[in-house]
Amino acid sequence: MIPDYVIRLAIAFGLGVAIGIERQVRQRAAGLRTVTLVAVGACLFVTLGALSDNATQGMTQIAAYVVSGVGFLGGGVIMRDQGSLQGINTAATLWCSAAVGVLCGTGHFGPAIMGTAIVLAANTVLRDLSRYLNTTPVSTAEIAVDYTIRVVCRAEDEVHVRTLLTNSTHAFPLSFRSLKSEDLAGTPGALEVLAELRLHPKDQAKLEQLTSRISLEKGVSAVSWVAKPLELVTD
Repeated sequence: MIPDYVIRLAIAFGLGVAIGIERQVRQRAAGLRTVTLVAVGACLFVTLGALSDNATQGMTQIAAYVVSGVGFLGGGVIMRDQGSLQGINTAATLWCSAAVGVLCGTGHFGPAIMGTAIVLAANTVLRDLSRYLNTTPVSTAEIAVDYTIRVVCRAEDEVHVRTLLTNSTHAFPLSFRSLKSEDLAGTPGALEVLAELRLHPKDQAKLEQLTSRISLEKGVSAVSWVAKPLELVTD
């Protein structure tokens, strides 16, 4: 008769392979071997708890340790690259693979198989849906961008420029976040006033109107604005 733990490990291995193949085909950081090892490892740890004197308590405690341990592993595949986050979906897949392994280790094969099917569906069917949703026009998307307005003026005009910026952001209206002044290096008697705003990209014309209005002020020698890059989340 085949030992119970062999069946559990075999099913955990098979389900891990099923999830890992999809990751490997897409050439993700955590591919076939990594996902399979996470599923099998989680199953092994929970099987260890099942072999203890108090099987139920042992499996519960070890399952909790597996969850926290996989969290560190998942954090290792998340990378930041030029304003974007990569690997979040891979980390989530590893987390789900560990859950599948834990279910196999506790002998709950039905939920483990169902969980595998859902993970595969999320990484395939929902991928196409997410790409479709990403094509939504920016004008209708619920996003906001941070902008910085830079005004170079004479020191004696600082109060006037700061007042003008504050009043203008309420008049247009724009979401005013901060305002500060700094001495302009290499130019005695000149100041650099920096205002941070937040608004929807479709309202960028208001920002252009504001900067054009300020550029006409006496004592203002330069006005410019720049948008901070959006932080994108990618697989």
